[in-house]
Order: sequence, then C-alpha cells, then structure tokens
Amino acid sequence: MLKLLSSTTHTIHHANPSRVGSNPIKTPLFKALSHLTGWNHELGRRRAFCSNKSDAAADPKSDASNPEASDTKSSSSVVVSTTTTSLDDYQTVIALPLPKKPLFPGFYMPIYVKDRKLIEALQESMRRQTPYAGAFLLKDDEASADSSSSSTTCETENVLDKFKGKELLNRMHEVGTLAQISSIQGEQVILIGRRRLRITEMVSEDPLSVKVEHIKNKAYDKDDDVIKATYFEVMSTLRDVLKTTSLWRDQHIGDFNYQHLADFGAGISGANKHENQGVLEELDVHKRLELTLDLLKKEVEVNKIQASIAKTVEEKFSGERRQIVLKEQLKAIKKELGVETDSKFAFSEKFKGRIEVIKDKIPKHVLKVIEEHLTKLQLLEPTSSEFDVTLNYLDWLTVLPWGNLSDENFDVLRAERILDEDHYGLSDVKERILEFIAVGSLRGTSQGKIICLSGPPGVGKTSIGRSIARALDRKFFRFSVGGLSDVAEINGHRRTYIGAMPGKLVQCLKTVGTENPIILIDEIDKLGKGHSGDPASALLEVMDPEQNANFRDHYLDVTIDLSKVLFVCTANVIDTIPKPLLDRMEVISLAGYITDEKLHIARDFLVKNTCRDCGIKPEQVDMSDAALLSLIENYCREAGVRNLHKHIEKIYRKIALKLVRQRASTVVPAVSVDVTDTEDTKPLAKTSAEGSTVLTDESATKTEQSEVVAEKVMIEESNLADYLGKPVFHSDKIYEKTPVGVVMGLAWTSMGGSTLYIETTFVEEVERKGRLRITGQLGSVMKESAQIAHTVARRIMLEKEPDNLFLANSKLHLHVPEGATPKDGPSAGCTMITSLLSLAMKKPVRKDLAMTGEVTLTGRILPIGGVKEKTIAARRSQVKMIIFPEANRKDFDELPENVKEGLDVHFVDEYEQIFELAFGLQFLITAEGARTVEHVSSPLMAEALAMREAMQEASALIDQELARAINSKTYPMEFSGVLMDIELLSSSFVFYYVSFIGRELNGVADALAKSALDS
Repeated sequence: MLKLLSSTTHTIHHANPSRVGSNPIKTPLFKALSHLTGWNHELGRRRAFCSNKSDAAADPKSDASNPEASDTKSSSSVVVSTTTTSLDDYQTVIALPLPKKPLFPGFYMPIYVKDRKLIEALQESMRRQTPYAGAFLLKDDEASADSSSSSTTCETENVLDKFKGKELLNRMHEVGTLAQISSIQGEQVILIGRRRLRITEMVSEDPLSVKVEHIKNKAYDKDDDVIKATYFEVMSTLRDVLKTTSLWRDQHIGDFNYQHLADFGAGISGANKHENQGVLEELDVHKRLELTLDLLKKEVEVNKIQASIAKTVEEKFSGERRQIVLKEQLKAIKKELGVETDSKFAFSEKFKGRIEVIKDKIPKHVLKVIEEHLTKLQLLEPTSSEFDVTLNYLDWLTVLPWGNLSDENFDVLRAERILDEDHYGLSDVKERILEFIAVGSLRGTSQGKIICLSGPPGVGKTSIGRSIARALDRKFFRFSVGGLSDVAEINGHRRTYIGAMPGKLVQCLKTVGTENPIILIDEIDKLGKGHSGDPASALLEVMDPEQNANFRDHYLDVTIDLSKVLFVCTANVIDTIPKPLLDRMEVISLAGYITDEKLHIARDFLVKNTCRDCGIKPEQVDMSDAALLSLIENYCREAGVRNLHKHIEKIYRKIALKLVRQRASTVVPAVSVDVTDTEDTKPLAKTSAEGSTVLTDESATKTEQSEVVAEKVMIEESNLADYLGKPVFHSDKIYEKTPVGVVMGLAWTSMGGSTLYIETTFVEEVERKGRLRITGQLGSVMKESAQIAHTVARRIMLEKEPDNLFLANSKLHLHVPEGATPKDGPSAGCTMITSLLSLAMKKPVRKDLAMTGEVTLTGRILPIGGVKEKTIAARRSQVKMIIFPEANRKDFDELPENVKEGLDVHFVDEYEQIFELAFGLQFLITAEGARTVEHVSSPLMAEALAMREAMQEASALIDQELARAINSKTYPMEFSGVLMDIELLSSSFVFYYVSFIGRELNGVADALAKSALDS
C-alpha cells in the first residue's frame, strides 16, 4: 500500500548548490541560495550541488537555454555520486504524487512516506547511486474538490488508498519535475527539483514507475526588448514581494537568468496549484515570465491588504491599551484626592439608600435576601464575574416598587366621562370598568382582575386599555405576546446565564414604579410554542388570582405580589387560547361597529384628529355626512375603524396637496408698475414716499376673503371616488328578487358578520336516487350540515306534499358563492333546508328574509354564535326579517336599540316555524263568505281566526273590490304597507294570498277592516 504524505508546511525552499569534493563556485546564484538555506559551503563537507555550470559539465548535451541539471550525493542519508552521470540517462523513475503544489527546479520539498515498500525502493535507488524520482502534481477529483480545506495528509491518503497503478497515473499531471532524493530520515524524504519531465508510459504499478521524457525550454532571444522588459518588471515586482516576506527577505536575485527567475517567482508565490502547474508546463520562457508576473502582482496586492489589516488591528489594540492605562491613572488620582471612594462601598451605600426609604414596606423575606447579598458584595473582588452578577441582582431587587401603590380615583361619573370621550359605543366594556370602580369605591381599596377583550381588528381593544388607566389614574404598561415562544420572557432567566434578565412583568413594575398598574397583554391569542417552553403555561400563574399574589420570577427568585394588577388582554378570537388560560379570564366580546356608530366615530374623532395631524384648518374642508356614509358602505365595511381611519387620512393628504398647489399658483412675482393717482385707483392702492405701491386694508381684506373661498374644499358623495378611486365593496345582495332555490344566510367572520347565499339548482332526474353535490369550498362541518339538510328536506316534503317526489328523484347541486373564501361553521343548516324546499315546491322566499341556525335530523334548531355581528350584517344588506334560534333570544335582547331598530326578528326552535315564516300562509275565501284556512299550524291558529273575523265584518266592502278585480284578473291592495295579491281563479271562488310579516296577523286584519270601512 502506497502512503505518501506531504509536509503540513507548504513552503517550498530553494536548493543549496555545491559540488561534491570540490571548492564552492563563487557565483551570485550560489551565494544567494547558500544564504537562503544556511548551508556552510566553507566546511569542506560532502555536498550536493546543482547549477548551470555543473549541469553543463555533467551533461555535455545541455545548452544555455536548458540549465536544469544536477549531480547526486550519497552517504547513510546523503548519496554521493562518484561518477559523472548525465541526467538524461534517467529515463525510468518512481512516480511520487504531490497533492498541494508542484515542485519547481531549484527548490526542495520535504514529504513523508509511510509505505515501507516505497521507502525501500527509494533507499535502493540511493544505494545504486541513482537517487532520482519523478514528482507529479495530482489532478483535482470530486473528493479533493469537495474538501479543499482538508489537510494534505488526508487528501493524499484518500487518493492513494483508493487508486493504484493505471488509475493513479491517470490522476497525475503529465508534466512534473525530476527530483533528486537528498536524504531519507525515517519516513521523511527530502526532494530537490532538477528539471522538467513528461510521462510517456507506465512501467510498473507497485511502486508506480514510469518512463519519462526530459523536456527543454523553447529557444528564445535574450536580447529581445520585450523579453528584457518583462524580465525587469518581474525582477522589480519580486523585490517588492521579498521586502514584505520575512522568509525570503535576504534572498539575492540580481544574477538569476530568465528561466530561473520565472521558476523562483512562481515558487515563492501564494498561488494555487493550478496556476503553479501552468507555469511549470509552460516551455516558452517569455510566456512563463508573464505568468509569473501575474502571480507576483496578486501577491503584492495581498501583502498590501495584509499589512493594512495588521496596522488597523495594531492601532486598535494600542488605543485600547492606552485608554485602560489612562483610566487606571485617573482612578488612582481621584482616590488620592478623595473624590472617589471604593466602588464596593459606593454601590452598597446606593442600595442601602434605596431601601432605607421603603424599608417598612419591603417584605421580610425580600429584605433578608437584599442584606445577604449586600454582605456578599463586600467580600467579592470588583474584577470577578460574580461581582457583576451580584451587583445587577441587587440593582433589580432595590429598584422595584415594594409597597408603592398609586392613588386611585373611584369617581364613577368622572370615569364614565373619560371613557365616553375616548371611545364611542363599547357599552359592555365601559359597564364592566364602572362596576370595577364601584366595587373599589365601596371596599375602599382596589383589587386585581383579569379581563380579556375579544373582537375583530380595529374595534379599539388596545386603545381602551389606556382609557381605563386614565379613568382609574393608574400607570399603564403594554407588551405584546404575539409569536412569543420563550417562557423566559414571562418568568425571567436564571442568574447563571450570561446576560440574564427578569421577565416582562418585573420589568413592567420597574418601569411604572407602582404595584397596581394596568398591564395590557396584547395578542394573547397568538402565543407561540417552541423549544424554550410554553408561554401559555407560564401565564397560568400570572393570570390566576389565587396564585399571582406569590408570583416567583426565576431571576429574582423571590415572591412578588401581582394581585393588585389589573390585567387587560386582547385577542381577535378566543378559540386559539388554551382552555386553562381562558378559564382564568373574564371574556368581553367586542363586536364590530354598525354604520351609525362608525359615522359618529368618523365625524367626532377621526376627521378632527386627521385634520389636525395634516395641518389643515377645519374651515378649509367640509366633509358631508353623505360622503362619510358612502365611505363606510363602499370602502370600509370592516368591523373596526382602523381602515376607515386610513381612508380618511388618504383623503386629507390629497386635500393638503391640493391646498399647497393652490397656494403656490396664487403667488404672483413682484412687478414694477406705475400707478396713477386717479379716482379708480385711490380706493385700491396708495403710493408710499419711496414710490412703491402698497395695497390698502380694504383691498387686502377682499383678497384674503377670495383666497379663503378659493381654498374651501367640499367632500361630497359625488366626488369621493376622485380621492379614493373606485368603490371596493358593492351590495351584498346578489339578487334584487330572490329566485327559486336561493336563500340568504348569515355568517360570522373574524372581521365581523356577513351575508351568505345558499343556492340550489336541479341537475338531472335520477329515479329513486336523489343525490346532492356540494361546492363553494365548504369545511367538513358545513358539508355535514348539507347532508343533514337534504335528509330533513326530503322528510318535510313527504309530510307536506306526499305526491311531490322532486327531492327523491333529482340530482341537485348546492353551492355557496365566493368559492375562493373558505367557509365552515354550524349555522347554515336551516338555510340549506329552506333552499332545497324552495326548489322542490318552486316557491321563492321573501327577498328581505335572512336566517341562521343549525338543524338536527329531527328538525330542532340549535343556538349559534355571533348574534350581534350577524344582525349588523343583515342591516347592511337591507334585511327586514331575521330568523334566529329561540336559544339566542337573550343574546338579541342584550343588543343596543339602535342595532335592533327596524328589524322584525323571529325566534324558532322547530323548523316547522321557519317553513311557515319563509313560505307564508294561504287563505281560501269564497265569494259567499265561507272561509277556510289551509296549512295553518296551531301556534298561528289564533291569529288566523282573528283575521277571519275581521274579514267577515268587512265582507260587504270586500265584495265590491272583488267585482273590480274580476275585470283586471290581478289587483293589488295595500293595507298599512302589507301587500295583498287577489287573483281570480274561477267565477265562484276567489283565493287571497296574504304575504305577512311575522306574527302581525292581528295588525293585518285590523288594517284590512279599517281600510274597508273607510272606503
């Protein structure tokens, strides 16, 4: 196994020339190389020598253009050549691979050989007085290319362990160097480069031996001006390199010939092995000099950068050392003058001064810890790391507001006024805060609470925290936990860590300086969870009123009382909050603002603040209520007002630009004008003594008034698009008149409520195989609701119209529009059933009807959530009748009156009631006065009978109207806004189809009777 290792030192040294058994030759090259290697040529020892003259003597065939030849030497470790042998006689040599850098003629290189077989072959060649081998650079392969930073040893072993013989030969460059084996000491072999070789063929595989061809330089003209110029430029550049390189600083290169100078320059450069191999393979001396010049120029630039870096680092360190010395001198001077005392004593006095004022309020266990660490501080050296840790710990312990409470204001009327000033609406939150103040007023002291404000973005959750603090006269601190994944942000770090700090709660107490602040924890529904722990679990102790009185921070390691802190948390949705944490908070839901509330907020708050922030005077802009209403309905339908504020700011920015442009256009440059004192000009202007024209007060006043009128900007609904572009939103109502199979539902989203149409259509007839296809990007819950709705609708049709087998024999397609929006939730069941029944009976529902609720297989209506949001969405879509589950009656009753105004809301617990409300009552009235009621269920029977009695009393007058209806076939009559369609079906029977709203049957009957009597 061949194991050849190159030295870890990659410097290649130039060989020392000497002749065996003769006096040294006094040439400049000999002197330079002798000085470099340190070999003493005056001692008369046996030496190896290689120079132009000796090479020529040894090899008569060599010419001036190829002086690369050498003699040999031998001993126990140095071979001495006793006979004159030409280097051209070495046609077969052992091939030695070099992994890092090629060996140039005139340089020596130490390598390490661990393969005993190869060592023996090299020693045998020395004993035979043929101490020569071929040194060839290895080519790059995938292994060496991927691990260019690995050591030479590892690369060589990897190559030689895997490849032998022909494969190893293919991985070596053809051109190499005939290397003289200078000595062998153990595993170390010293090689000296003599001349260039080229491999012709392989002789043996182990060890690898090859036949070589001795290659010579191409002939060149020494007197050529271009070659001379290149030579002198290489010489000049080489001197610059030698000045900055300590290893070659004393090297003399004045008498080097062209080819030796090129090899020497390439050999000492820091170029990579490919560039060096290119120099070695180049036989044109002029081109070789040019290649060497490029390498040396790069070396000069690298040396300059290295010197600049070294200078910068040295200046930095010298400056830091100077500062340290000056600081120590200043400290000694201050100490001698008595200006500065011992640092430990000064820190101790500072900490003692802090706790002396509040010593009675500090808990005993905390005071004990402070005193222990004060004693410890005196025993520590200021230069030790423990001193800084103890110092920081005492600083935190003594700076906290132990027992310091802010004076609270329990004036309920004042708090209510402040809350109303800052926020419009939000009655639930305001009422809860006023309750908190009232309890504190009766008890005489405050208590800590945990409140969670849940609602869509932009409804004022964060800003109301500041209003609560202002109403209570408490300090306010806010921090966000959105995306927080490190539990140390809550509980603090252990003091053993470098840069440890307390948690956010301790930092809050230090910042506000009181024990009873209002802490707003923002975005609590977006807590993260990572490898550093679960912050939600850490907040369990903080949010528990039974535990936070003894909260323990990991850094302080003492208990802190947080029971007097009022925690206000904000969240967009509470579904993502862990249940144990949610259980510790009192949740107050903030629904979106309705249009009226947004209008008040925009007019009373947003417009005024934006006008002031943009530097516009209120009299310069007039924004009408119609424009604000259009802005809210067509651009800002979000539940909050943040987007509304952005749009108002956009309008006022454009107005500011318009005003500035108008002002710039009205500035007239000064022009010299001759003014004649006539009757026309006297009232307008007067001439000063200097001859300049000055406007009178009257004319100036008129000019200012005209400018004010010109700068007045009116924002109306008609020009709103000029500032904001095309409307973003259009009407939620897709249909002006609801077609068959379409019903409007109500949905809740994180941005508020919205209307949702359910559409069903007939696809094809499939006998006894009724199926339902569902589209609209529905979630799993809504898909199940659709299947339940299909089953319930088929059962209802079987009960109402047994002969109608439409649902049983049809393939239907149910779709929810806006398929790009994912939809899911348990509140669309009754809407889907109504849509299927409308298609089956071919009867449309009312266009102003919306419903929401989940249905069981037996027809029971289950409660839903988001009543306020859905009610607001219904009002926005001009819905007049809403159907809610009976279980949500209490939720609707709690809504403000302005939200409920103008809505006819029905609460149901069975789908039968929805069926009657959606498809109406059908009354059959005969011309003779006989009346019957069809499809009237028992809950509505009383109203139906009452109406029948009223119609009996007015039958005479109704007969007159029937006579008129016979001529036109269809005749509409309106009684108090209720439309009655009368259609003549036959000569003896007249059917009245009365469309009514909710439970107003009595009102319909009374209106019918009154109108008939009046006519």
